Amino acid sequence: MPSSLHPALVTIVALALAYLLGSVSFAVIVSRVFGLADPRSYGSKNPGATNVLRSGNKAAAVLTLLGDGAKGWLAVFLAHKFAADYGFGTATIAGVALAVFFGHLFPLFLKFKGGKGVATAAGVLLALDWGLGVAVLAVWLATAAIFRYSSLAALLAAVSAPLVAGMMWGFSDLVGAVGIMSMALIGRHWENLQRLLAGTESKIGAKK
Repeated sequence: MPSSLHPALVTIVALALAYLLGSVSFAVIVSRVFGLADPRSYGSKNPGATNVLRSGNKAAAVLTLLGDGAKGWLAVFLAHKFAADYGFGTATIAGVALAVFFGHLFPLFLKFKGGKGVATAAGVLLALDWGLGVAVLAVWLATAAIFRYSSLAALLAAVSAPLVAGMMWGFSDLVGAVGIMSMALIGRHWENLQRLLAGTESKIGAKK
């Protein structure tokens, strides 16, 4: 670790950069590039891939999904890559994971009104451990394919994530971070849960 840099300062910088990266909204950027309406102006008004899909442009939705997932993966990947150089422990890596995730939920660039975090959380999980990420993605994909509800898929994936992480690692800072993300995801989908129970939730690809 460079002696000229204090470990606490490096950690703060890493967390801040992760948050700013998370604040980049690919739903808004991709929509502008494709000449689409702002995703915050239609459908669920959520700046995320599922709502962009309601525009009818599948390519834009896929790029949004990949971009939001990539930023979560990149933040944690870089934290891992430079862990030895800057003395990052699992607590710092867990902090970076949470910072990029909450950056997406409460982005600085969108007046703290962001997406629901599913794709970004998936990217974070893949970077933490590809096996964990694949297992949780499998839950999401299976649920979405069978029931056609993105929100239900997200809820079940959120519930499964800390359970799988706990079985893989036991209790640790990283499992704690996964648990916090899961609770936040469930909270962000609370209204969706109410609509699921009422039978009024929109299915994947449905336009509003």
